[in-house]
Amino acid sequence: MSILERIAGPQDLHRLSEEELAALAQEVRSHIIDTVGEIGGHFGANLGTCELAVALHSLLDSPRDKILWDVGHQAYPHKVLTGRAQQLHTIRQYGGLAPFCAIHESEHDIMGAGHASTSIGYAVGIKEGMRLGGQEGRVVAVIGDGGMTGGVAFEAISQAGGLGTPIVVVLNDNGMSIAPNVGALSRYFNRVRLNPKLWHAREEVEGGLTRLPGGIGAAFERLGPQLKESIKAFWAPGLWWEELDFAYMGVINGHDVKALRRALREALAAERPVVVHIATVKGKGFAPAEEGGLEGMEKWHAAKPKSIRNGAPVAAAANGNGASSLRKPPPAYTEVFGKALVREAERDRRVVGITAAMNSGTGLSFLQKALPERYFDVGIAEQQAVLFAAGLALQGIKPVAAIYSTFLQRAFDQIVHDVCLQKLNVVFAMDRAGLVGDDGPTHHGAFDIAYLRCLPNIVLMAPRDEAMLVHMLRTALTYDAGPIALRYPRGEGVGVELPAEPRAIAIGSGEILREAAPRSEPGGPILGAREGPVRVALLGYGSGVGKALEAADILAERGVPVTVADARFAKPIDTGLLIQLASEHELLVTIEEGVLAGGFGTAVWEALNESTLAGVDTLGRLPRMIRVGLPDRYVTHGKPALLHEEVGFTGPRIAERVLSALGAHEEAPVGA
Repeated sequence: MSILERIAGPQDLHRLSEEELAALAQEVRSHIIDTVGEIGGHFGANLGTCELAVALHSLLDSPRDKILWDVGHQAYPHKVLTGRAQQLHTIRQYGGLAPFCAIHESEHDIMGAGHASTSIGYAVGIKEGMRLGGQEGRVVAVIGDGGMTGGVAFEAISQAGGLGTPIVVVLNDNGMSIAPNVGALSRYFNRVRLNPKLWHAREEVEGGLTRLPGGIGAAFERLGPQLKESIKAFWAPGLWWEELDFAYMGVINGHDVKALRRALREALAAERPVVVHIATVKGKGFAPAEEGGLEGMEKWHAAKPKSIRNGAPVAAAANGNGASSLRKPPPAYTEVFGKALVREAERDRRVVGITAAMNSGTGLSFLQKALPERYFDVGIAEQQAVLFAAGLALQGIKPVAAIYSTFLQRAFDQIVHDVCLQKLNVVFAMDRAGLVGDDGPTHHGAFDIAYLRCLPNIVLMAPRDEAMLVHMLRTALTYDAGPIALRYPRGEGVGVELPAEPRAIAIGSGEILREAAPRSEPGGPILGAREGPVRVALLGYGSGVGKALEAADILAERGVPVTVADARFAKPIDTGLLIQLASEHELLVTIEEGVLAGGFGTAVWEALNESTLAGVDTLGRLPRMIRVGLPDRYVTHGKPALLHEEVGFTGPRIAERVLSALGAHEEAPVGA
């Protein structure tokens, strides 16, 4: 029986020798390589924390002692050691383990997080809460050097140092987040990582100064600590932690269980704020990541399903006769956006792209390669990304801040105060809008319509397909009256031809794609007030347009006259189109891949209600309305198709709701 098979929970590590603990770390690593290589999931960062997870759980008594894993990209070893080894094959699968730490999943997951830079802030609050409640227990926050590029981490460090909160921060320094880290802080960590003897100088300098001959040492003593600290700072870069009242320990080999345990034991015993700076290798133990340099580590940040077999990468899949598939799938929205942005930057020298440590994920890697001087990566710092964009806009530049919908939430105040209030020409390109799949509720782009629609001066739009995305990017970059935001989903486009020359769309204009049969045609269910077949209008926004077209085909087969329209804009909304649809149809259905509260459907109802109150003659009365969108809850993780079915965001489920509303279907309304 392997050591890992004997581990039912973290307390089982307390009985192991350091040799057994080192062997256990290797077994955990092998288990992750074999499992994640088969099912897919976050990969490289987890391979780098096997020894750290073993060392922490061998010294701490979880959950009495709290281990907080920043983001959760690096927490798979923690899950394995806390009773979930046999469930690891379900991670990121519908109904399986959560992709990040989740407090509902295990008592050992102290905080749930999928966004970076938060673990130290949690740690300060938890430890101070324990002190206030008279509870015993130690608190350790694990944060990567990528997470340290986020400003919220520094806010927490400042508070912990000021309060003297006795927490241990483990700085897991591998030089990477997903892409290589950027900025002065990253360069600082590199200097320390590459010169591990530097931190020893801190202990040696003070004693050496006071031992200088000829009375010089005594003079240093009389001059007091300020001069000594200044000279020590010159020789010991780690001292800036101590200026924030943290004790600094490092750099420790993060793959040496014995060294880790010794450092952590000393840090925990200090009963004050301590940072333990460890150096790890992202992808440790998997040669293509470990030996592939920065490119290899970035490529293997996550592994695709069935990408590894027997510990080695699997060649690209081929079809049955050994030839690669002849069918070329539609390009992903991310790729379409990235290439379109390069063309726009070549057309207009004012156009630049900004990412928050997601160059490939947002498609800005195309701009990075083609026009590197027009590409900016601010690190995991969305607030700074938006402030930086605001500064550029004030100088007449056309910044495109390409940030996932879920991550843009982190910069809400900057959007409100620094962009919208000043009506600056900033473009927000929000990838991963809607339900993104396996990464789950921390990454779903469910709220951007609602959290942006309430802001003055901003334009909101969403493409129904990849061709419309190209047109909308041109629209955004030729718009000079304030900020504009476009949202688009993860994954492949619908397969339409991309335009040779993009065109700008009139701001606030929708488009009818399919018109209902004339009212004079017989057949179809009857809805009291008007004679003839009930006419239904399906009004989609973004990915909702495709669902509307699917539902329309089903309804047409049932004899329901259906009009389908693409709103294109959630703000300003096409009031003329709404009045037309409302006056010509008895039932209006809005379809959006976002939360209903404050979303696109709410905007439609508000606009129609205002038009009725204003006495628009052609409207007469409001039609019946159904709003289709995401429910008022956090949606779990799983393949998007499964999640769409769960929440009722599919063509057939929308058709069911319409037929039920028309009284032609026995089932009660379903979905959102």
